[in-house]
Amino acid sequence: MNAEQKYLDEIALRLGAESEGLFLTWKGRVALYAILEAMEIGEGDEVILPAFTCVVVPNAILYRGAIPIYVDIEKETLNASYESIVASVSENTKAIICQNTFGLSSDLDRIADFARKKGIYTIEDCTHGFGGTFHGEPNGSFCDAAFYSTQWNKPFSTGIGGIGWVRNDDVQKRLNVSSYADPSWKSRTSLSLLLFVRKNMLRGWNYWPAVKLYRWLSKNNLVLGSSSGSEISDVQKPNGYELRSSQVQYKAGVKALEGLEAVLKRRKQNAMLLTRALADLGKYHVSEELHADHAFLKYPILVKDKSKIESLAVQNRLELGDWFNSQLHPVQSDLIRWGLNVEMYPISKHIATHILNIPCDTVNVDRYVRFLEQFNEELI
Repeated sequence: MNAEQKYLDEIALRLGAESEGLFLTWKGRVALYAILEAMEIGEGDEVILPAFTCVVVPNAILYRGAIPIYVDIEKETLNASYESIVASVSENTKAIICQNTFGLSSDLDRIADFARKKGIYTIEDCTHGFGGTFHGEPNGSFCDAAFYSTQWNKPFSTGIGGIGWVRNDDVQKRLNVSSYADPSWKSRTSLSLLLFVRKNMLRGWNYWPAVKLYRWLSKNNLVLGSSSGSEISDVQKPNGYELRSSQVQYKAGVKALEGLEAVLKRRKQNAMLLTRALADLGKYHVSEELHADHAFLKYPILVKDKSKIESLAVQNRLELGDWFNSQLHPVQSDLIRWGLNVEMYPISKHIATHILNIPCDTVNVDRYVRFLEQFNEELI
């Protein structure tokens, strides 16, 4: 068995899927693009998505010549509600993207049922949700297709990488990832080096300086990154976008999946401790009612001043995430270029202004609890 098939089989086992419905790409956004392509989404078609996401999601839509239609999110779930999605459907709606934010699925059964009756495709954005469940079924099981990310800080990591799962037979027949190019030798070598650095050199105390340096280098195309400069400054598809996966990712993925179950268990346990601590402090937290369907890639907290809390975290040698630092992470201004008027989505604007997140796979959750208690006046 070759490395690619072994990786696909390991993925299929955890998703309860047939490996024939799965495919691998250089990045998760490329899997989304391939799905949109197979759904024949193009000029003038509308795709509904939350106004609180990563910019690469509307990019994939725009690269197809389609129109992103944003909807606001709920503060409690950080996902778009069923009602807001239904209200945004028009005669031009071709697909709905159901985002899984930090590991919490959208209201998938109702959304998928509604879309099916309307003849609208559904795509589950599981970039945060591999290994999690919704109503006891693996994330990605409810829609016509799903895409996953295996980039840095995702449920399991291959450095960068994407997985697609197409469950609709007609869409699967039109899928044409085999026509995509292979990543270059330079890209594969760079990825191997970055994986080594991540494993052996990145620690809590140097997390923020390293992340900021990496983002700057990536933005300026000086190092292989999650998003190249053009992806966060323009809406034109960059050259070399449609790429297949590589041997580097197959091997890293098989290795990373070996410990996934233990990590998922730890995330859920840590999330409960954080929820109870924040509830005791009277601060924003994830309701215990949502825990059963939440994989908790990250635990969201709302703070009054993000820069201040980030600085305090560095001083205390604690890693914090800043997803999503804007309504179209990581773009900080001129979101109208992606068709998003920030004032039209007040909840997502408020959340993006105040959100930080705690890594739920930490073995030092007690330190985070003490940090929250010490600086509780800075929390919302």
